[in-house]
Amino acid sequence: MSNAVSRLNAVTQNIVEAVQEAKREKGAVTLVAVSKTFFAEDILPVISAGQRVFGENRVQEAQQKWPALREQFPDLKLHLIGPLQSNKAKEAVALFDVIETVDREKIASELAKEISRRGKAPRLYVQVNTGLEEQKAGIDPREAVAFVNRCRDVHGLAVEGLMCIPPAGENPGPHFALLQKLAREAGVTKLSMGMSGDYETAIAFGATSVRVGSAIFGTR
Repeated sequence: MSNAVSRLNAVTQNIVEAVQEAKREKGAVTLVAVSKTFFAEDILPVISAGQRVFGENRVQEAQQKWPALREQFPDLKLHLIGPLQSNKAKEAVALFDVIETVDREKIASELAKEISRRGKAPRLYVQVNTGLEEQKAGIDPREAVAFVNRCRDVHGLAVEGLMCIPPAGENPGPHFALLQKLAREAGVTKLSMGMSGDYETAIAFGATSVRVGSAIFGTR
């Protein structure tokens, strides 16, 4: 068994226990294995061990490795979890099953055009910058609910969830609580929150998917 597979098994068990501790339904949380910067040969053992949902930060990097992997494993699901440039909307809609980083009008408009053109609609999340960090993508939390409504009403996009990345070094709990509150107000049911260092906390706050990279694949 590879190191990545043993770490995957440990993370999977931790998720099961965190779900039980939070008194949530079995299977309530999806593990998104974050494979950014890792090559296909690093990812294959994890796929062979049964993991089927993966996250990538960059469209171009994902294009280089996932089409071939999907030929071997057609049931793989791919999430875009990094910032999306409007000029990559076409490629993102073609490649990803879920786009978690919708955060401004231009992206919403370009995605709507491409979805209409292709007749293929990835599932969409709005990224919220819960810490109001200047260097970080995501919409201001004070504007998030109105933006979700505009995505629906103006652009015809079916937003199903919210995503956040709390500031490094801060207690993530208040950020997860804020995202949970905004989701209720926006009428969405999916919450993508929690990474390698805090996914168990995120599960306690209602995460429906957690994005775990280094705790599975290690560090480069």
